[in-house]
Amino acid sequence: MTAPSTSMPVAGLVPAPRQEDAPADLLVRNAKVFTGDPGRPQAHAVAIRDGRVAALGDDHDLAPLVGPGTKVVNALGRRVIPGLNDSHLHVIRGGLNYVLELRWDGVRSLRHALAMLREQAGRTPKGQWIRVVGGWTAEQFAERRMPTVAELNAAAPDTPVFVLHLYQSALMNRAAVQAAGFTRETPDPRGGQIVRGRDGEPNGVLLAAPGALILYSTLAKAPALDEADKRTSTRHFLRELNRFGLTSAVDAAGGFQNFPDNYATVVDLARWGELSLRIAYHLFPQTAGQELADLKRWTEMVKPGDGDEWLRLNGAGENLTWAAADFENFSEPRPELGAFEPEFEKAVRLLLENGWGFRLHATYDETIRRDLAVFEKLAAEGLFPGDSRWLFDHAETVSADSLDRIAALGGALSVQNRMSFQGTAFRDRYGAEAAAHTPPVRAMLDRGLAVAAGTDATRVSSYNPWVALHWLVTGRTVGGTALAPAGTLIDRETALDLYTRGGARLTGEQDVKGSLREGWYGDLAILSDDFLTVPEHAIPDIESVLTVVGGRIVYASAEYAGLDEAVPPVSPEWSPVAHFGGYQSGARQASLVAEAVAESEQHRRWRVARGSTPETPPSFIDPCFEH
Repeated sequence: MTAPSTSMPVAGLVPAPRQEDAPADLLVRNAKVFTGDPGRPQAHAVAIRDGRVAALGDDHDLAPLVGPGTKVVNALGRRVIPGLNDSHLHVIRGGLNYVLELRWDGVRSLRHALAMLREQAGRTPKGQWIRVVGGWTAEQFAERRMPTVAELNAAAPDTPVFVLHLYQSALMNRAAVQAAGFTRETPDPRGGQIVRGRDGEPNGVLLAAPGALILYSTLAKAPALDEADKRTSTRHFLRELNRFGLTSAVDAAGGFQNFPDNYATVVDLARWGELSLRIAYHLFPQTAGQELADLKRWTEMVKPGDGDEWLRLNGAGENLTWAAADFENFSEPRPELGAFEPEFEKAVRLLLENGWGFRLHATYDETIRRDLAVFEKLAAEGLFPGDSRWLFDHAETVSADSLDRIAALGGALSVQNRMSFQGTAFRDRYGAEAAAHTPPVRAMLDRGLAVAAGTDATRVSSYNPWVALHWLVTGRTVGGTALAPAGTLIDRETALDLYTRGGARLTGEQDVKGSLREGWYGDLAILSDDFLTVPEHAIPDIESVLTVVGGRIVYASAEYAGLDEAVPPVSPEWSPVAHFGGYQSGARQASLVAEAVAESEQHRRWRVARGSTPETPPSFIDPCFEH
């Protein structure tokens, strides 16, 4: 600002006379600052200059840093935290598709979800699909059930509808079955099932049995955006992440994300200075049988660390070879993997000999133990522990012995809140005792392991980091089911550390990112509610009211609306995001929830009277085949 404003959020300090120190570009004052720095955990003001923290202290201490060009933001006593960092987010793939998706993230009733779908069908042009792709589970709905195929057909009789449910299944209406080309003659793909009716025709249900390839390959048949709309889509997805205080993410690559083609959009945005989120990315071989060739080619093209503080290569993974990857579909038994070790060992050796770090998808301890045996063999040659960073992702059932072996080999872990969405399915299969320690975050930290937190969004968990933070500190699913007892949980400051400094450790940026310290990146968020004191049930409703990345205000709402950078309008105009936005805040839907609960109870009593459901239902009803 060139002069003090009379509006409350940016008023209160008068530009000081010229000081020996250069003026700050941005000053956030009147705040409760949690710095994340154990040596100086609290402050009331933060000054940022040239993208870095210039000073912390009290309002009076930092007043001399206000110059004619300093933008002064009054936090109005709110909590300020270091910018959040999701250590496992499919941000690149998510950005390329965001504006095409009808997000049910945060929607609290199926009735509301179906109303959104019905409305979207009225504006979706011929040839396009309606896609509900992750971020929800039936447990979050007041009705405690999934939609039926019949309901999808009624809501959108002519527009293809594809609804992905976790890693488990997908529902398709008649129009989508036809658009995907499924007929009675279509064979089931390996590891998946096209469910059929008595007449042999596909009935609109796809099952991951146990792998999700059938779900993702079917989704890939829907039309994609053109290059210009991919850029707009990515910018709006990054703005949506900024909405929740995210300032960094580690992209875990994934299926259908080819390098370099599918990375071109974020590369262009970085070149033009239009990224609003710092991204460290990984490379993931896409074709089984071709993994070693891909990895070898990449080690000759690029190297970890290439890029800058906004976009940089971090390593390989989360798969190195397809045969070594297990599946996280807790509605199915744990998959038995074949003999993957010979090719997997070659891949790991190639990476380490070329100075590449990596991350590994591993859900089950049985997979982790086999991976560790390969690493221990290479350790005899001096390749472990080495200079390259490596980690296991997910690790839901990792054992105490495996944690000790990971520590000995210099590894780290990235955990996600997949149990927020799949926890009841896990508990029903493996029991309450196993679910209470899945994943064993406290045991990881007690061993001094480097641990970071994230979501694994967008195709299963929601990208909302506060849902993940709620799970970390409460052990509860999005439907409120308690899985973990108090003794296995972590406190709020520890959880925040996993979501800030934790991610920075995985990318080697722990000396510049994750805390608010002088000389470190000027990344912060002013929160709508104080994470450190708000009641537990309200944690998922937290948002940022102002998010700063490198001194740039990249998101602003409430009193600060209009202070952030402009982004182009959502395109295409019929996009679900243009009309519904992304994550659905619970407050927006409260009036619909009571109606949905009453309707659901009336329907349940009718079913009990007919004898089609027990008087006392199971803890979680998932009638996905009632269509």
